[in-house]
Amino acid sequence: MGSKLTRQSSLDQIETTFSKKRRQRHDSSGEAERSGGGEFLFTSLMLKSDKLPGMLRKSNHSPYVRRVAWIREIQKLLREQKQEQAVEVLKLLRKDLGLQGTSLNDILYKNTAFLNLVDPISHELLLSLAKDMQCPKRETDTLKSSDKICRQLIFHLTPHSKWMRQSLPRRKSQACLKTTLKKKLTNDVVSLSGIPLSGRDVHRVAYYLQSNGDSVSAVDLSFTELQDESLRLLLPYLGSMPKLTTLAINGNRLTVGVLKDLTEVVKNPLQFASLAWVDLGNNVDIFTVPQPLLVALRRRFGPPEQPAHHLRVQ
Repeated sequence: MGSKLTRQSSLDQIETTFSKKRRQRHDSSGEAERSGGGEFLFTSLMLKSDKLPGMLRKSNHSPYVRRVAWIREIQKLLREQKQEQAVEVLKLLRKDLGLQGTSLNDILYKNTAFLNLVDPISHELLLSLAKDMQCPKRETDTLKSSDKICRQLIFHLTPHSKWMRQSLPRRKSQACLKTTLKKKLTNDVVSLSGIPLSGRDVHRVAYYLQSNGDSVSAVDLSFTELQDESLRLLLPYLGSMPKLTTLAINGNRLTVGVLKDLTEVVKNPLQFASLAWVDLGNNVDIFTVPQPLLVALRRRFGPPEQPAHHLRVQ
């Protein structure tokens, strides 16, 4: 797993190269400025904040925003039969999700053998998409197949899937936090998924967990714009919950740096006494779970000779 700086520099290099290619095509054709589906310019896509809110401009949005935007652009380019451009965007998406290979062989034979992947579903779907785009089967409709995979990726990488399963409104308002924290627990689950949490909100959540954590078995903080410092603040309260078995912190702005803090807390046998499942996927640069964290989790499940078959880390 490379450093964050190295990974970002590589991304910037790909983006710059792709932008130059698109500008060259634009200058030669003179048709890219037409409205309603002219030649795609990646630089213009990057600057359209209504489509990609702060996508590659050091924005404060969670990574899933730009990832979904890339997937939608792949769909658009494939419909327009712009295979080369679609492959370039796919490279960006793979890089951003930690799948470093830039060719199909790299993906198939080098970079899919990661142990302890935090998001195996995305990696599997990306593999299928790369195969469809670069090695299409004659007997299948490649466009339909690729579009289906893209839709599956979007569904997996956004909070809408959870909202649909729980019959929740499409977008939660900020007022939902106060309402949720006032409600009686349902099935011993605290679900704040999709509610953006400010610094003040995180303190409210910490106080709530401290006061009501004894009976909680699951906490869902996915897609809440959670950052490293916010998670560090919550860790002591989460760790002291005796019945907590499930912790979802996917779809946020967490970085690999916070894994050290999480590992140190989990190493303490008095913390996270019942934790069995952590979802770390779809964050900034957390692609695999460190072995020390896995070992610390497995120690909670009896003698070493007993396999922790029910331990899952996503």
